[in-house]
Amino acid sequence: MKTQLIREFCDDVWETSIIPELIDYIRIPNKSPMFDAEWQQHGYMEQVVSQFVNWCETNAVENMQLDVIRLPDRTPLIFIDIPASTSDSTVLLYGHLDKQPEMTGWREDLGPWKPVLEDDKLYGRGGADDGYAMFSSLLAIKALQEQNLPHARCVIIIESCEESGSPDLPFYIDHLSDRIGTPDLVICLDSGCGNYEQLWSTTSLRGLIGGTLTVEVLNEGIHSGDASGIVPSSFRILRQLLDRVEDASSGKILAQEFYSDIPDKRITQARRAGEMLGTEIYQRFPLTENLTPMSDDSVELILNRSWRPALSYVGIDHMPDINSAGNVLRPATSIKLSMRLPPTCDAKRATDKLESLLLDNPPNNAKVSFEPDWAADGWMAPEVAPWLEQAMDDASMHFFDKPAVHMGEGWSIPFMGMLGEKYPDAQFLITGVLGPGSNAHGPNEFLHIPMAKKLTCCVAEVIAKHYQHHHA
Repeated sequence: MKTQLIREFCDDVWETSIIPELIDYIRIPNKSPMFDAEWQQHGYMEQVVSQFVNWCETNAVENMQLDVIRLPDRTPLIFIDIPASTSDSTVLLYGHLDKQPEMTGWREDLGPWKPVLEDDKLYGRGGADDGYAMFSSLLAIKALQEQNLPHARCVIIIESCEESGSPDLPFYIDHLSDRIGTPDLVICLDSGCGNYEQLWSTTSLRGLIGGTLTVEVLNEGIHSGDASGIVPSSFRILRQLLDRVEDASSGKILAQEFYSDIPDKRITQARRAGEMLGTEIYQRFPLTENLTPMSDDSVELILNRSWRPALSYVGIDHMPDINSAGNVLRPATSIKLSMRLPPTCDAKRATDKLESLLLDNPPNNAKVSFEPDWAADGWMAPEVAPWLEQAMDDASMHFFDKPAVHMGEGWSIPFMGMLGEKYPDAQFLITGVLGPGSNAHGPNEFLHIPMAKKLTCCVAEVIAKHYQHHHA
């Protein structure tokens, strides 16, 4: 492989073709179905599918077959099959094209559907999470073919409901099982990176459970001077219920049903990643002045984020805004909970435990309900084969001049757990461009373009090394 030519080729295609496409893509508010119940009527998803298909057909590689698969009442899926001339192995590459909702707090000159190029960053919703994945995947294969380098058969799958928990994907995987075959390498470009200075491999992903907790104490609001001291506050009861789950002083989750043992190798990898990142593990977030993190030990913070449960409060109802808040004892409080789980924790068992903690014996016999709305198991990568570990290191050194780093991530990608079960003998390279400041799902999300270009090159080299390993 002529790495300099790979670098130049990928850089040129990114600049002349991919960046303009991503600018157009960011403008389209194709929110995932969980956030846009009328996605079919709005047509944004179809608009993006058409855009992606047109680009692929314009930039097609040799003998490529592309289909848009549409199962009834499900989001569409782009399926690309690129044959190999002399290989019976298969590489599966994955990405998604649906987006998170707008979120508030964007910088005044930015917005979720307003693409802005600034200092090697492309701002806007979805570019990094992960609209770039299809372009990067196809370009990596095209770069190999430009040098007449052999590669295995490659299958690219781009789904449309990942941000809703991938509810449609299992049906497509079953429907396409004969066409997919049995991949021995899976590459997913929907993950993160600890910095923009080397290749990062995700070794695990946390699971996720959650839902809406509601406490009701009155049938209508009552003057606080009249009712307070007699009628218990719905907010105070809600606090009591949450104290059953989380230690408010430390953030520690209390019940053992939400924990799993941390493998020794993951602790070792966390130590190495901690040495690489140091205080950057928390300084990369937009912390308020003088805020201190939950630990001053970078290794503990990495393990907190990747292998320990954590509870977030992501939404609230029955609370008027401050300007509209009168002296009224509110009849109810609802809060939406999101709990991240260790990669090997059983999400159903954890959901059952969460429900029992919140619902059993409510204080003051208040009316309490809990509506679960998501549950996804986490995922832990299989042991990395020596050839893949070496390939990742080589690629990182060639295109970043630094070795690859392995670290668990804190978010969830339901697709990975499903594939891990379906293809237990496959190797996995889970990586991505969501690094410091990129802020996926939040305001001011951006794609770090130099990182995306280098990652494309790394993917090309790993695919080439995969072929060499199978034909050594």
